[in-house]
Amino acid sequence: MNEVALTLFRAGHLAVTGEALALPLLETAGGARPGTPLFDEIFHPVAELLLSRCDAVLRIGGPSEGADRMVAQARAEGKTVFTDLSEVPAR
Repeated sequence: MNEVALTLFRAGHLAVTGEALALPLLETAGGARPGTPLFDEIFHPVAELLLSRCDAVLRIGGPSEGADRMVAQARAEGKTVFTDLSEVPAR
């Protein structure tokens, strides 16, 4: 994800992953693994808040229930969803 974020940055975008924001918070809160109450309190809510402030979403990678939920939320909010890096226009 970070490599793709760098490619997007070089194309004039500011790509931010939910993980980049959520993981330091989880570490500060004492660490947590998926499925724990602390993880559920922080991880997906951070991604959802971030998504509400994004212009578009790039959905790449393999199967992910969480990513699919984010795509559904983005579409419900009328945001553009790209499914391949080559679809994202340079700025």
